Amino acid sequence: MSRYRIAVIPGDGIGVEVTAPTVDLLEHLADRAGFEIAFDHFDWSCARYQETGAMMPPDGLDQIRDHDAILLGAVGWPGVPDHVSLWGLLIPIRRRFQQYVNLRPISVMPGLPGPLRDPGEVDFVVVRENVEGEYSEIGGRFSTGTAQEMAVQEAVFTRAGVTRIVDYAFDLATTRRGHVTSATKSNGIVHTMPFWDEIVRERAERQPSVSWRQEHIDALAAKLVLDPSSFDVIVGSNLFGDILSDLAAAVAGSIGIAPSANLDPERDFPSMFEPVHGSAPDIAGKGIANPIGALWSASMMLDHLGEKRSGDALLAAIRATLADGDVRTPDLGGTATTRELAAAVQEAISL
Repeated sequence: MSRYRIAVIPGDGIGVEVTAPTVDLLEHLADRAGFEIAFDHFDWSCARYQETGAMMPPDGLDQIRDHDAILLGAVGWPGVPDHVSLWGLLIPIRRRFQQYVNLRPISVMPGLPGPLRDPGEVDFVVVRENVEGEYSEIGGRFSTGTAQEMAVQEAVFTRAGVTRIVDYAFDLATTRRGHVTSATKSNGIVHTMPFWDEIVRERAERQPSVSWRQEHIDALAAKLVLDPSSFDVIVGSNLFGDILSDLAAAVAGSIGIAPSANLDPERDFPSMFEPVHGSAPDIAGKGIANPIGALWSASMMLDHLGEKRSGDALLAAIRATLADGDVRTPDLGGTATTRELAAAVQEAISL
């Protein structure tokens, strides 16, 4: 019997509310499918920061280093600056554990119309470089408080980092419809983006069966809205991938249902799975948060762990529940609670 140990970090706000039923549903799936799953819960959050001055303890990463995966709810709360919460928890996990692939599947779910009149069949994935690029620590503030004050932020693109994310995207395309779109801005960013483009061209030669093109990020953002069904795999830098994946989730109908995976493809470290939505302080505590993003992220976690049958069953149950339309949270036009929607998904699971 397969056994898995999962680190659970509910985080802040609705992260706590969507994580609890996700854990319950995973336990249900494990019982049905015949594998064992154990959860270790960690209170790392903005609430912890406000009490102790740190999002997690100094040895926090060592505490979760040997887990099979990490399930994260959401991070962020009023009174704690975003750069403090992210650089105190999420980004250290991604970087220490070499989770260099941020994977975000985008799909228009049945029965859940998006904002576009005729989006076509939307089914693509954004592959975002997750540990370098524009989100570096190099830079600083100078002459603070004077008329000459300035801020410098350096982007870092390495051959190793760009190569491995591009290879991942092309390899993924061979399992899908065989097309990659590379997000760039080499007509305006004179060093890093031409470097990115050169490596994309080099690595594309490894996969002659995969067609590809590059698109400037501004034009690509427009095409995502005008013709989202034309995309298969989109690969982008840390910043471009971050922006495109949130835009794409909105095109698909709701950022509340969007999942993500932070992957270490080499599996030297645990990978982390989280819904794309934030902590939503405006509805926190009301019990009406949409759990679909967390549940879909759990489906991705099961796939990563090798429990694909269970992952597929969970995703199929999500699709069936949304298609039925009887049980929906307020953001989807219904009146159901978080727990009621999660329970409906669990009821729809067929194994």
